[in-house]
Amino acid sequence: MKNARKSAILYQMRSPLFLIVLSAVIAVTPAHARPSDELDRSLHQLFDTKELQAKTFGPARWIEGGTAYTTLEPSPASKAAKEIVRYQSATGERSVLISAAALTPLSGTAPLDIDDYQWSDDATQLLIFTASKKVWRNNTRGDYWVLNRTTGTLKKLGGTAPPSTLMFAHFSPDGTRVAYVRTSNIYVEDISSGTVSGNIRALTTNGNATLINGTSDWVYEEELALRDCIRWSPDSRHIAYWQFDSSGVQQFTLLDNTSALYPQTTVIPYPKVGTANSSVRIGVVSADGSETQWANIPGDPRQNYLFRMEWAGNSSELIIGQLNRLQNHLAVYLTSASSGSASVFFEDKDAAWVDVRVGGFDWMNQGRELLWLSERDGWRHAWLAPRSGGDPQLITTAKSDVTGVVRVGPESKWIYYTASPDNATQNYLYRTDLPGRVTPENQPGTHNYNISPDAHWAFHTYSRYNQVPVTELISLPGHQTVRVLEDNAQLKIRSAKLLRATIEFLQLRLSDGTVIDGSLIKPPDFNPKKKYPLIVHIYGEPAATTVVDRWSGRDEFFHEAMAADGYLIASFDNRGTPAPKGREWRKAVYGSVGDLSSKEQAEALRALIAQRKYIDPRRIGVWGWSGGGTNTLNLMFRSPDLYQVGVAVAPVPDQKLYDTIYQERYMGLPDQNDAGYLKGSAINFAAGLRGKLLIVHGSGDDNVHFQGTERLVNKLIELGKAFDFMEYPNRTHSISEGTGTSLHVYQLIARYFEEHLPPGAR
Repeated sequence: MKNARKSAILYQMRSPLFLIVLSAVIAVTPAHARPSDELDRSLHQLFDTKELQAKTFGPARWIEGGTAYTTLEPSPASKAAKEIVRYQSATGERSVLISAAALTPLSGTAPLDIDDYQWSDDATQLLIFTASKKVWRNNTRGDYWVLNRTTGTLKKLGGTAPPSTLMFAHFSPDGTRVAYVRTSNIYVEDISSGTVSGNIRALTTNGNATLINGTSDWVYEEELALRDCIRWSPDSRHIAYWQFDSSGVQQFTLLDNTSALYPQTTVIPYPKVGTANSSVRIGVVSADGSETQWANIPGDPRQNYLFRMEWAGNSSELIIGQLNRLQNHLAVYLTSASSGSASVFFEDKDAAWVDVRVGGFDWMNQGRELLWLSERDGWRHAWLAPRSGGDPQLITTAKSDVTGVVRVGPESKWIYYTASPDNATQNYLYRTDLPGRVTPENQPGTHNYNISPDAHWAFHTYSRYNQVPVTELISLPGHQTVRVLEDNAQLKIRSAKLLRATIEFLQLRLSDGTVIDGSLIKPPDFNPKKKYPLIVHIYGEPAATTVVDRWSGRDEFFHEAMAADGYLIASFDNRGTPAPKGREWRKAVYGSVGDLSSKEQAEALRALIAQRKYIDPRRIGVWGWSGGGTNTLNLMFRSPDLYQVGVAVAPVPDQKLYDTIYQERYMGLPDQNDAGYLKGSAINFAAGLRGKLLIVHGSGDDNVHFQGTERLVNKLIELGKAFDFMEYPNRTHSISEGTGTSLHVYQLIARYFEEHLPPGAR
């Protein structure tokens, strides 16, 4: 911009047309402090207010098998206070089970602010989670209180423990005790007298910063969704738990330069690709206190993952799932709680990786068979593995993927599951013993279900890209609406002004025959006879898809606002993204993360440009976050003739800097696929940069470390490449901490595109 101004001033000395020339220069590269006024107003509405946030129903809990449910509602006594109400499923009859007054610890104090709650098995006691604090991703540390409905007493658990230090509290099945985790140790507290007696017993005492009992280390939480690591036995006599020894894991230091006079540090045991993992084992301890009996699971505990564990339908056996380090061999063990002896009764293997779904173990046929989702026949199907061993039997046979098991029928003769055989951007409900789908044919979009234990009722939430989420109670299997629980009517009204653009879901055929799903958002005043700039929103990695027919909230509004500013917004899901298109689709990426997406994303865009003459090929941008930031770098470096402007937020420029479980799952071990890691890492292609690139990162990112961006910055400097860079001090991977941060990030992205990729039709 400075050079442009200097040229204009020199021209003034020679020509009377100075004002015209200077105006032209500024019009091409405007230096806005903020995005254009209309776009800026939309961003303020999105990030400075809660007007565009969708409401959710609950937290709700099924009780009495499903004939009734409970939820939180505002108390008539105070808008800030909540009460727990019961609804009869069939009739909608409402009654207040727990009033705000009953949730008030002391006279004159405010009622507890409930983050979550759970009932004892007989519903006579309520366990309340409040004053929660974030631990990495989720609010999993806080205070727990027990309300005895018989006596009306409300007592805080933990004795003299400091505030907000308890984690993962659970009633024993008989309702006499509560187990929880504090400072890496497991405790049991007696509540049998109807009041919290102060009888607290530590079941483990060796927990510390690197020896963790009852919860997980960083990488298990992030990549295997394992946080709560304690399990009561059905007879309430024992607790099974995970123990993590992270003393052999190399530590990563986060530096905080902003919170105090001198820098502060946070040290995390973080296993990067090819380095040592935690040593993990599972044990059983008496709830009265005893030595732990450890499960004798074979294999090096640092070279295998214990990804799942439950009691195996009784109080004498555990079921434990193990993955090898390459994650291409899964074994399920039955383990004696008393002796620790273990035997395999089910295995799953894959030449790439075994796909492990989040959740527990489901049994069918009175516990004689394990329900498991496997891709062994080329599709993600449901199988039944005999507890006694032997070959599993297939129970879903369509040539399509099961996206999730929702509920096993009460007599274990059938299952409800979700799938979308004909459209990978949507999701519907099916039942194995019924023909066709359960979700009505006249309701296209994305559907999610929370089905009652008796399988007669469900909380059903559905949405489309431009249709706000609606939650209703339905009866099953007929899928009749009983009552609407949350219609988001106000959001529908408020969002109408922003949701003026049109979206088209499309498919593009690549040169090798691969069909790519895509989406294209067009400006509200779109004129197909003119040419528009196009911005590609990308993710492109195995953890997520972007082309989905569902309400996506913030990103959706941002892209709608950008479209209203005069842009086309496109997105493509290349092979390797987790679309329900079969094993070969998802696992084509094995060993070539970054490389495959770079090729298919660029080819898909070229195919779209060839189809749609209203796309201006001289004004193409791309942006993404995390894996999408990584692929933004890949496209800017590898296809500089195609992409002129890019914004990479929190990218992974070098795959060897990311964690073991994620990166090794999709790329293998670095000493076995060194060429793949080199070819897949964007930093090795930085010499190709020709366009305008903005790199954005939070220096406090515990997930995708700022280290990678710093290395990329050094590489670009070494190569003499011009680029732009924004650091957000001490922000995490979400870059959301601190007043005004989210607004600032999206203003920055919008402004960068406006300055370097001028909006509007030509």
